[in-house]
Amino acid sequence: MKTNSRQSLGSGGTWDRTYLESLIREDFERCHPGETLEDLKRRASFSREDRGLLRDWMLVAGARAAAAHQVKER
Repeated sequence: MKTNSRQSLGSGGTWDRTYLESLIREDFERCHPGETLEDLKRRASFSREDRGLLRDWMLVAGARAAAAHQVKER
């Protein structure tokens, strides 16, 4: 399932970036010991590879947010 990290909530809003980052921060830092999500965000401003890595992580965050939103609607 392809998910946009800026997926709509249905009411015209978008996921808050801070919320999305909170959904992936711990897993990112576990997968990349010695790095923080902030490190990646800084590098993404000038590195194409890091931009892609950040995009991929934010897609994971979007999928997690969408799944959590679906559970709340039930």
